[in-house]
Amino acid sequence: MKVDEVSLQLDHADAAFGHLLLMNSLGTTQPDFSNGLLAQLANAATKGEIVDERQLNFMLTMVTGIEPRDQVEAMLAAQMAAVHNATMTFARRLNHVDNIPQQASAERAFNKLARTFASQLEALKRYRSTGKQTVRVEHVTVNEGGQAIVGNVAHGGRGAPDKMGPTS
Repeated sequence: MKVDEVSLQLDHADAAFGHLLLMNSLGTTQPDFSNGLLAQLANAATKGEIVDERQLNFMLTMVTGIEPRDQVEAMLAAQMAAVHNATMTFARRLNHVDNIPQQASAERAFNKLARTFASQLEALKRYRSTGKQTVRVEHVTVNEGGQAIVGNVAHGGRGAPDKMGPTS
């Protein structure tokens, strides 16, 4: 089936409920978003002008396996699926080169794609990180003969610390 003739069928007894489940797995409540993302995945899963159903299902499984929480994560997951497929294509090409220029070309593409995937994974991790990191820098002066305590200190009364961290 050609890309412009794609008709996606959900494997669920209730098609409407199946579409809701699919939208949920893509982190969206918007049918236009899920339909658009599926069309883009179908386009990425083509061989020539024909959609490779197995490849489309594989890519969709990669996207839903990332469990996107919103549309941004779903888009990033779709890009990651496409980059992964391209990476594997160039890995295969690298293993079947006939000459040095082909090897150099496949190697460059493979390396760029592999680095791109790693960057995408890091971007997803940063995007999902809800905990804010706080770095507090305080100026401490320690005079000659004095000691500084670095770390958490719990006072046990009368001004004497119970626990002391490393000293410097």
